[in-house]
Amino acid sequence: MSGPAIIIIGLASIASAVLYTAGPYPLGYHGLGDLFVMIFFGFVAVCGTVFVQLGTVPVLAIWAAVPVGSLATAILVVNNVRDRDTDVLANKRTLAVRFGRRAGQYEYLALVLAAYLVPVLLLGLGEVGPAALLAWLSVPWAGVLVARVFRDQGARLNQALVGTAKLLLVFGVLFSLALTLDAGGR
Repeated sequence: MSGPAIIIIGLASIASAVLYTAGPYPLGYHGLGDLFVMIFFGFVAVCGTVFVQLGTVPVLAIWAAVPVGSLATAILVVNNVRDRDTDVLANKRTLAVRFGRRAGQYEYLALVLAAYLVPVLLLGLGEVGPAALLAWLSVPWAGVLVARVFRDQGARLNQALVGTAKLLLVFGVLFSLALTLDAGGR
């Protein structure tokens, strides 16, 4: 049942990966990389996985894609803030180039906040139980990373880049565990 849909998702993902840096209008060079990371690393990855397992995509899966996509996009944003000066020279028009370093820093903050607000929102809507807040155990680490993105420049941002990737992993494990525990209790 999911075969044709997964083939379409796979082909779209491959096309997006190629078009990110190639073709007549490379997405990553025109400030569209952030959007495509959010779509493919968030919504397509999470909802596609759920679709394969359930044959449908419940609303909870769509909401669960937001933190995953947000933190994956935050990895790209750190990279773009770090490389802003060289991207200007290479005519790579990332959002950090188009709107400035400070805008990139605030985009990073907004993406991290979005990740942590989703479990609270889902709890408030009654879609999940209190276990969803397990992901909040990683908030102190996220705070350190946000401070680093606002403070550091150049190669020093490599620590924030790696840290954000690790945060995505930790957040994802905690949030998945929370949703699993919550499903068992309902």
